[in-house]
This record gives sequence, structure tokens and C-alpha cells, in this order.
Amino acid sequence: MAEERFRKYYVEWWKIRKSTIWGLVALVVLSSVLIFGGWWALRNDWFAPRDPSEVPPGAARIISFEGDVRITRAATRETIIVSRETFAAAGDTIQTQTDGKAVLQMVDGSEYTVRPNSSVVIRDNSSLFGGQNIRVALDDGQLNVRTEQQGENSQNVVEMLDSQTRLRPETDASFNADPRSRGGEIRISRGSVETTVGAQSTVITENEFAALSGGKLGAKEKLLTPPQLTAPANASQLTDPAGAGVTVTFNWQDSSSIAVLNYHLQVSRSSFFASDAILVDRGGLTSRDFRLAGMQPGTYYWRLKSTARSGQASDWSEPGRFSVVRGESSALIEVTEWNVERVGGTVHLVSGVTRPGLLVRTQGREVFAARDGTFRLQVSTPQAEVALEFLDDRGNRAGFVISLRNAAVVRRF
Repeated sequence: MAEERFRKYYVEWWKIRKSTIWGLVALVVLSSVLIFGGWWALRNDWFAPRDPSEVPPGAARIISFEGDVRITRAATRETIIVSRETFAAAGDTIQTQTDGKAVLQMVDGSEYTVRPNSSVVIRDNSSLFGGQNIRVALDDGQLNVRTEQQGENSQNVVEMLDSQTRLRPETDASFNADPRSRGGEIRISRGSVETTVGAQSTVITENEFAALSGGKLGAKEKLLTPPQLTAPANASQLTDPAGAGVTVTFNWQDSSSIAVLNYHLQVSRSSFFASDAILVDRGGLTSRDFRLAGMQPGTYYWRLKSTARSGQASDWSEPGRFSVVRGESSALIEVTEWNVERVGGTVHLVSGVTRPGLLVRTQGREVFAARDGTFRLQVSTPQAEVALEFLDDRGNRAGFVISLRNAAVVRRF
């Protein structure tokens, strides 16, 4: 009898133990699903609070920015520095400093690029009754606009000085405004626009240019394109074997059939061509070459624009970059205090500490480490990792692949 009771008790205990195990397995699976789902939702901003007062319907989304970009809110007159995913509401003013640049996306998908040292006001950015109304005002500086397909009732208007310019679908346009001289420029590289000054309207089409002066729109001209940089080659490296500096010869070619009167050359230590970093600012050049002696180790940038005999000036060319390095180098470059801040979507801010003055490069963007060695770069990638390169004026370099999830160094290269 005692043996039978023992066996019965043993069987019942086994049944309880088995059900407990299955319950624990189910609990672990459910917990894993909840944890992964919560992580995925947080990564995709499911739980990010959106204050309707901060994100009004008529807002333009800043999809990319670099350097010092500021927004003055129309409602409060408060000026904020853009450091995360931000919206610009109707009435807000966007200001870029010497090293600032911002790309805005409107409700119709058009993109507005605010160049350095510029001020732009969002007049309207609304969608109503099947149509879309986008209107901005360029107060100062340069604005590039790119439109795609538009609805029948949609309009995209840029106000500048005494003019209003309506952009048509699939158009690339550049606007320059100088409130001090009351002068402006309109360049169309794709598509067409209709510019109204007073009661007179003018259609400016692809590869055409027109200037604003004294409240009048000048005669249209064929668009003068920037010179083509030929030497030194972009991203090239020049060696200074004796440590006395090198002589660099800059060469360029015309990229337009329009007769050119002269050229304007700038050489700088800054990719933004900040005034305190410009080494050469020479206008009136008539030849297509320029020699500069005694260039010390470092990274340099150069750009050109040309002026036609009619007086039309081209946009600046895309900057070229080259480095001067010493003949021998062996210093080791280290980086500490890595940090990754997710701005939103696929945009992150990567920061850290290294030697002061080092050039930090990734995805075509560059910054110099500050006096305390700190640096910060904005990156945009759907990948989980990003590669950064560090260079000094002696030719030393180091590469790091950083995890965007935990700021860990994955590998060096």
C-alpha cells in the first residue's frame, strides 16, 4: 500500500513539473516577442510623442541639415538651433550661418535647399481641396528648388525682392538675393518658371538666366555654367618632402559655350569657405590657371565662378579638395568617447574625442576636431554601421567602423 501511494504521488508530481516547464517556455517566448516588438517600435518612433502645436499641418520637414541652422518661430519669436528632426511651420524663418545648410521637403514632395548665409521664410505649405500651395520668401542668400510632378491645382512660388516666381513641374531653379544692393538672380537648369515683377510676367526656361535690379527683370540670357576644375584632382594628395611647403598649380576649363570675361578663384581651409578660413580670394583672373607657393601641410578646398561679357556671373563650382602632407609620418590616431545620437529615421549624430585639428570625414561630409578634440558629424544611412576616416596634416590616417546602435568600434581600417 505504501508503495502504491508513493507511485501515485510521483506521477502527480511529474505532471505538475511538466506543465510548469511548458508554461515557462511560453512565458519566455511571449516576453521575447514583447521585448523585440517594443525595441522595433521605439526604433521606428512609434511611441515618440508628437505635440500638435509643434507639428502643424502646414509644416515643412527638414530632411537634412549640417552646420549651424536656426529657426525663428513665428508664434513666439523664439530662435532655436536645429539639432534633431525638426519641422518649420508657416511663418517661420530659417537661417543658415556660414557653415550651415538645410534641405526642406514640402507637402508636394518638392525640395528646397537653403545654402550657407541665407534667410528663408515659409509663407505657406498647405494641402487643400486636392491642391497644394507652397510659397516661400528668400530674404537673403541662395535657395535651390527642385519640383517634381504637380497636381492641376497646385502651385509652388518663390518670392524674392519685388518678384514672384511660379515654378512649373519637374524644374530645377536657383535663386540669389542681395537685399543690400536690391539685386537678385534666377537660374533655370531644368524645366521652366514664370516670374512676375509688377504687372509684367516673363517665362524663363531651361538653361536660361535673368537678373533682378531696381525692381525690374533684365533680359534673359543663356545660362553660364561654372568652370570645370581639372587640377589638382579632387581628393588628391601632394607631398612636401622638404617641409618648406609646396607650389600648387590650379587649372580649370570652361564648361559653357558663352564667352567668358574673367574668373573668380577661392582657396580655403574650410569646405564652407568661411571668411576667416579663406587663403585666396582672387577675382578678375583672365587665364585658366593660378599658381600658389608655400602651401603647408593640411587639407584645402577650392572653387571657381566665371563672369560673361554680358555681366552674368555663374554659380560657384562644386568645391575641389586636396591635401598637402609631409614626406614622413608615423603618429597613431586614436578616438575615444564615441557616442551615437539617433535624430530620427535613418539620420544619426556621431561624436567623439580625438586630437585637435584632425579632419574627420564620412559620407562626403567633413569637419575639423575642435580645440578640445571634440567632433560631431551627421550621417544618414539605413545600415547599422558607418565608417569614419581621420586625417592629420602629416598624412597620418585612421579609419573606424562604428555601430549606430551602441557606438561600439566594430573594426578599424
